[in-house]
Amino acid sequence: MLKQYLNFKLSQKLSPQQIQLMKLIQLPTQAFEQRISQEMNENPALEGGKEEADKFDEDINDEYQEDFDDGTDVIETEINVDDYLSDDETPSYKLSANNYSADDEETNMPYASGTSFNQHLLQQLNTYRFNDDEKEIAKFLVGSVDESGYIRREIADIVDDLAFTQNVYTDETQVEKVLKVVQELDPAGVGARDLKECLSLQLERKEQSPPVALATIIINDAFDHFSKKHYKKLIAKFDITEDQLRDAIHEIEHLNPKPGGTISSGIRITEHVVPDFAIKIVDGKLDLTLNGRNAPELHVSREYTNMLKGYKESKDKSKSQKDAVMFIKQKLDAAKWFIDAIKQRQQTLFVTMNAIMHRQEQYFLTGDERNLRPMILKDIADKIDMDISTVSRVANSKYVDTPYGTRLIKDFFSESMKNDQGEDVSTKEIKKILEITIGEEDKRKPLTDDKLAKILKEKGYPIARRTVAKYREQLDLPVARLRKEI
Repeated sequence: MLKQYLNFKLSQKLSPQQIQLMKLIQLPTQAFEQRISQEMNENPALEGGKEEADKFDEDINDEYQEDFDDGTDVIETEINVDDYLSDDETPSYKLSANNYSADDEETNMPYASGTSFNQHLLQQLNTYRFNDDEKEIAKFLVGSVDESGYIRREIADIVDDLAFTQNVYTDETQVEKVLKVVQELDPAGVGARDLKECLSLQLERKEQSPPVALATIIINDAFDHFSKKHYKKLIAKFDITEDQLRDAIHEIEHLNPKPGGTISSGIRITEHVVPDFAIKIVDGKLDLTLNGRNAPELHVSREYTNMLKGYKESKDKSKSQKDAVMFIKQKLDAAKWFIDAIKQRQQTLFVTMNAIMHRQEQYFLTGDERNLRPMILKDIADKIDMDISTVSRVANSKYVDTPYGTRLIKDFFSESMKNDQGEDVSTKEIKKILEITIGEEDKRKPLTDDKLAKILKEKGYPIARRTVAKYREQLDLPVARLRKEI
């Protein structure tokens, strides 16, 4: 049964302008410049360079408003905020060639071409003699080499693939034979199936000496003891002295565990970071500046303003004239909003970074990470009276140039912990002290996580052993046994 009823609902919606402003805020400097360039190309009423501001906006809103009112109502539509704010969103104009005119200037950066890793290996195969089947097997093996220089597939699987894809019927013995030839290619160690074989292949090519011979024996016969740094077991197993073991390990440490990394496996593009802020120390005080590229000189086209005034004074009030006036009005409004959005973006960036700078003043004055104060997004949001999401957009994508290097702003944020005096300290401070402690330890007797926890407790940081282990892993530091040296 159908029923009619009234329902009052209070909802909060983001206007398209607000969504675009948030997207402008999260853009780094280089992407922001591209966004400005795109807007200037799409809106002829927006121009760059210095020009005195016109007072046409008040006239548009007041004196000329009756010419633009066509009696229609604005229909609001539901806006899916997630679709607009997704960090993974890629604008269509970057993906479709149809968005570019044939007259657009080509601005793609040329890249130097080079020989790939697999091509380098294939060129070396030409110096060997193979029959037809062996040549296909060799090419297939080279194609199976990954960017690190390894063949991480079982021989039986390779035999099956050769039969199905290359119509080459062979057996494991023949593939093993051709693999030995592939493993003779440069760089040394290429074509290995695991780390043990890779190191063994490299040792075979070195000039044979007592340390190299011992290193070969250790890798081939006691690789497990070596990888786990059971040095006492190695000394007992091979009846050698500590100095002999040290020399052999020295030879192994100079080998390359990833031989494929010595030759570029493709074109690598280096991303250049443009700092959005700069912090300098002037007379013992911090000075914050916003990158000038974030504050472009934009103004509304005077030509479009004059065209609007000309249509106003014209006696022709035809529909075509009114449509032209509406078009100009829309472009002028869009240009005016874009300029206001950029100004608001500049203010938001500066206010946010200024609050972060004063919160971490001691760090910026000294450069010592132990002076970093605990700081979360809410601390800055409350300080500048803005939403946490706004602070997050500034912190996650912006860089600041400091006297101690260029840093990502989000690196200054960290959780807090209580020290023995009940004071809040940054987890980054504890990690730095942990890193220094491990760096100064006796590598012959490295400190275990339990001992590290006791040392930190003595220094005023009462944290559990599992917390020490977590911070050590975040610092990419191995356990004590793997840090041991002889």
